[in-house]
Amino acid sequence: MEWVAAVAQIFHPSTNTISRVSLFGALFFIAGFAWVGGELYRSSYVTREGTPVEQPLPFSHKHHVRDDGIDCRYCHTTVENSSFAGIPSTKICLTCHNQIWPDAPMLQPVRNGQPIQWARVNYLPQFVYFDHSIHVHKGVDCTTCHGPVGDMPLTWQGASLQMRWCLDCHQHPEPYHAKSLTDCYTCHR
Repeated sequence: MEWVAAVAQIFHPSTNTISRVSLFGALFFIAGFAWVGGELYRSSYVTREGTPVEQPLPFSHKHHVRDDGIDCRYCHTTVENSSFAGIPSTKICLTCHNQIWPDAPMLQPVRNGQPIQWARVNYLPQFVYFDHSIHVHKGVDCTTCHGPVGDMPLTWQGASLQMRWCLDCHQHPEPYHAKSLTDCYTCHR
C-alpha cells in the first residue's frame, strides 16, 4: 500500500478527471469525424448528383424531350434489349438535323460524321453490373435513376447511385415502378 501513497503524491488529484474527459473527448471526436466523413461521402460533392455536366456540343434534353416530344428510345436505342442504354450516333441526330437547322454552325461536329465524345453523366463503381433492359422491362421509371431529364437543359446525375440508394429501391420497389412501360417514356412531357 505504500506504492499507492507514493503514486498519489506524484499525480495531482484531478488527473483521473482529466483522463476520463480526454478519453470521452477522443471518442466524441472520432465519432464526429466519422459522421462528417459519412455526410461528405453521401453529399453531392462526392456523388455529383445535381451537378450539370459540360458536353462537347450544347445539347438540351429539355428541348428535345419536353419541347419536341422525342421519345427517349429514339436516341437511346438499346435501352430495352441491352445492359447499356446506348449513346446516340450522329446518324440519329442527322435524321432530324438534315432538315432542321441543316446549316447551323454549332451542328458542324454532327455533320462531319465523326462520333461525338460525350462526357459521362452517370457513374457507378467499376465492380457494379447494371442492366438497363431488366429494369425497363420490370417497369422502373427512367426518371427514378436519371431524374427529370425532360426538364434538364444541361444533363446532370439525377440520383446518388450509391449502394444505399439502390438497396432502398430493391427492398421497396413499389414506389419506383411506372404504371405502364409507356409511362416511363412519356412522364416528362
